[in-house]
Amino acid sequence: MSDELTVVDWGHLAYGAALARQEEAVRLRLEGKIGDRLFLVEHPPVITFGRGGKAEHLLASKEELARRGVELFHITRGGDVTFHGPGQLVAYLIADLTARGRDLHRFLRELENAVIDFLAKYHLKGERIAGKTGVWVEGRKICAMGLAVRNWVTFHGLALNVATSLDYFSLILPCGLADPVTNMELELKEKVDFEKAKGWLGVSMASVFGYELVRGANASFPLSNPVSKESIWR
Repeated sequence: MSDELTVVDWGHLAYGAALARQEEAVRLRLEGKIGDRLFLVEHPPVITFGRGGKAEHLLASKEELARRGVELFHITRGGDVTFHGPGQLVAYLIADLTARGRDLHRFLRELENAVIDFLAKYHLKGERIAGKTGVWVEGRKICAMGLAVRNWVTFHGLALNVATSLDYFSLILPCGLADPVTNMELELKEKVDFEKAKGWLGVSMASVFGYELVRGANASFPLSNPVSKESIWR
């Protein structure tokens, strides 16, 4: 498949505004007015509950959330409760699955493959755990995923911990699991260039899904493959 994927960088954006933009993109995709889109964003602190979210998986009171400046949203994606915040690379893939066999489970596995491919560029070995959705590094969860589908157009997506403060995860039982959570900088023991990471994630998405990458609004980061680990930080 050689479809184009337009990458749009939203920078720092409040979760509610990003949700509204996703809804608009889904509408335009269903009307055939745009092609598939990859939106990359970093949110202020927010906890979201998916359709399978359980109230007992929120471990903090609303007063504690307010004190720490954490918003709370109940949304239509699949999955349980998760956290988004600074240092986390969130990717929303608006894609029409009609040409991809309308197979949501396969699509999720391909999303996992894209993250595993991305982590390999940093010499990190991403892995799956049977019966769970997401990506782990040596048993520590580094990427959460949750999707919604409307008339076979996907939205929501994945949240990859690049430099996320892990303190926030004490507020929830992430995805309803007791698995430890990690981030890339902790695993690598060095800083990760967040802006370049966006480009490498786009490259991995294109490689796994068979897209040709196109830069959209604000996407000034590189879209070519890194030739070495060292080039990622330069």
